[in-house]
Amino acid sequence: MKPAPFKYYAPTTVDEALARLAEHGWDAKVLAGGQSLIPMMNFRLAQPAVLVDLNNIEDLFYIEPNRDGGLRIGTMTRQNQVERDPLVVERAPMLHEAMPKIAYPQIRSRGTFGGSIAHADPASELPALAVALNAQMRILNQNGQRWVSANEFFVDLFTTAVEPEELLVEVVLPPMPARTGYAFEEVSRRLGDYAMVGVAATITLDDNNVCQQAKLVYFSVGPGPVEAFQAEAALQGQTLTAEAIQAAAEIAAANDIDPTGDIHASAAYRRHLAKVLAQRVLEKAAERAKR
Repeated sequence: MKPAPFKYYAPTTVDEALARLAEHGWDAKVLAGGQSLIPMMNFRLAQPAVLVDLNNIEDLFYIEPNRDGGLRIGTMTRQNQVERDPLVVERAPMLHEAMPKIAYPQIRSRGTFGGSIAHADPASELPALAVALNAQMRILNQNGQRWVSANEFFVDLFTTAVEPEELLVEVVLPPMPARTGYAFEEVSRRLGDYAMVGVAATITLDDNNVCQQAKLVYFSVGPGPVEAFQAEAALQGQTLTAEAIQAAAEIAAANDIDPTGDIHASAAYRRHLAKVLAQRVLEKAAERAKR
């Protein structure tokens, strides 16, 4: 099929893009990499009256170090650049580890870091990684800017805190605390397919190898990234023995998520995967934290 008719704008500055969004409001959609939006438009699942293409705005393409040891990533930075950039390897190793699992090289060569996050697909890796890494989102409109934490940014299925006249322009990843380990796992039917279940974890240990803080964030098990708060609480203050990790994984699969079934996997199978993957990532993150 072909998309419904639409007006097309290709601004060269952020101010021009914001002016177009303010002018057209709900009728407008932002075009970033187009790897999700264009197929939806071709099937007429999305029928925006106006497209505002960000690909000519050079100010939105960057990966830069932050003064605190973290990273600043412009919303239009290509996913394959994030995958290969040495700053990402150094300052956000879990992100570097996860990037090759996103779709295929052809998709990552066009798909954008901020575009995937703003699209908020519940089966997408980047929203869950943003929550697990405590990302901060910088959102602009014509009146100024505001910051939204990742755990407040994702509102519902394909829905974020960005208003129609606003634009996500930057994602800031804070530095990981000392003695923090990380791990990322997903299971899909084929390499590059959307995951049936995926999970990202970070573990911070004190000098006695007791868990100070834990993050366990799932994707493909709900309408957006799902943080396993009860499992995290069960790990807090614990020495991370195999038994403690197994108990937390069971809590996460039984109490923290409420997956649905589809043609790819039943709800019961997703719970099974959630338990197995949680145990794997928590073990790996704890071991890395000790090192």
